[in-house]
Amino acid sequence: MRVTNIHSCHLGPEISPEQFISDHFFLCLLRGSMVAYDGQKTYTVQPGNYCIARKNHLLRYTKYKDNDRFEKVIITFDEPFLKRFLERHPTDSLTLTNDDSFLFVKEETFIANFIQSLKPYYNSDEAIDEAFADIKREELLLILLRADPSLAAVFFNFGAPAKIDLEEFMNRNFRFNISLERFAFLTGRSLSSFKRDFYKIFNDTPRNWLRKKRLDEAHFQLSKKHLKSSEVYLEVGFEDLSHFSFAFKKQFGYNPSELMSSE
Repeated sequence: MRVTNIHSCHLGPEISPEQFISDHFFLCLLRGSMVAYDGQKTYTVQPGNYCIARKNHLLRYTKYKDNDRFEKVIITFDEPFLKRFLERHPTDSLTLTNDDSFLFVKEETFIANFIQSLKPYYNSDEAIDEAFADIKREELLLILLRADPSLAAVFFNFGAPAKIDLEEFMNRNFRFNISLERFAFLTGRSLSSFKRDFYKIFNDTPRNWLRKKRLDEAHFQLSKKHLKSSEVYLEVGFEDLSHFSFAFKKQFGYNPSELMSSE
């Protein structure tokens, strides 16, 4: 069922601006498309798709507008809300072996009707009236669990990430611009144990290793794929183009622009 007469809206706490998903959220794309990358897999979201972005995962988005418009419905399920829901609706938590960052939910009438039902409740700031927020979130969560009971294993897992292979994780996710505290958390370690284990594996500090690794990746993208600095610096984990250029010259002895002109 195609949803009509509704534009972008947001329900629940704000989603973290970092590339770290701090709370589960439901996404329905209404107009435009989106490609997301989690360090391993690429997910393509088209209009009419429903999906769950999973807490404690890394994700980078690229949005593509349709006639200069990108419209979506985002509904966040934060932990306090989920715990209150579980008290009212005791649910058996199943085991989910799928660790994908995006979980696609099959299209069904109940979800489409729910999204259409949001129209009277949201304002021009794309936010749902606070008086109805938890009621509508609870309604959606009941619909999602009815459609796929295995999602209980996602929503009601309140534990911290388990200790994992640090070397494999860092080599896969070094491009994500998150804090060392986030890296430590996602690998199941305190910050001090993360730094200690990191040095044992890489014989370097995390900050030095990340800088070198990101600059090496940037050098490859510039020299082999002939991309521009403006197309590369964010992708390899730098926040600022001038800082990227300065760090690049310090490591390699020449500016990124000189590498491009020499090709």
